[in-house]
Amino acid sequence: MEFALLGFFTGLSLILAIGAQNIFVIEQGLRKQHVFLVCLICSISDFILIFLGIFLFHYFTQYFNPTIELLLNILLVIFLIHFIYSKIKSFNTQVTIDQNSNFIEKKNVIFKTLGFTFLNPHVYSDTVFFLGNFSKNFLIIEKYLFGIGATIASFLFFFSIGYLSQYFSRYLNNKKVWKYINIFIILFMSLIIFYILGDILNFK
Repeated sequence: MEFALLGFFTGLSLILAIGAQNIFVIEQGLRKQHVFLVCLICSISDFILIFLGIFLFHYFTQYFNPTIELLLNILLVIFLIHFIYSKIKSFNTQVTIDQNSNFIEKKNVIFKTLGFTFLNPHVYSDTVFFLGNFSKNFLIIEKYLFGIGATIASFLFFFSIGYLSQYFSRYLNNKKVWKYINIFIILFMSLIIFYILGDILNFK
């Protein structure tokens, strides 16, 4: 349960941000167009990428040595520092959500959703590299629990913003709300940096 919760909050921290994919899901919710389909595609895509990352690193574990693990941990810290820096930069970002455009056909929605997901380079750094690298030293059952927790966070997040977007639209366009969200993300990711730095400092 501990690793499932860790996966849940880590996955939620990565996905809970202003981005093209999230804005697209919110817009579809506001328009009430193919909401279930969009949320399902985003959630299943995250599930695939999360476990792809976890088991890619699991497969290559046999090739790891202490030096390679040290380098991976250093890269992980660099990634997190950059991630936190991007959150700080977005403090004054105003979210713009279009809820008045025309109806989009199901086929076009599918292609758009897949595009927003798989053509976004951040999705690979966040899910495949970060979650895979972070969980590389977990036991196999801990990897499963961690991945399940992150997947639940993804499903919960996408379906929440999809179906609740109309009710919360005034908040989703509020700069102050996103600032509080970013503060939560920065604090949580900072704790993870200290956790990884502990491994780096214990390197022998």
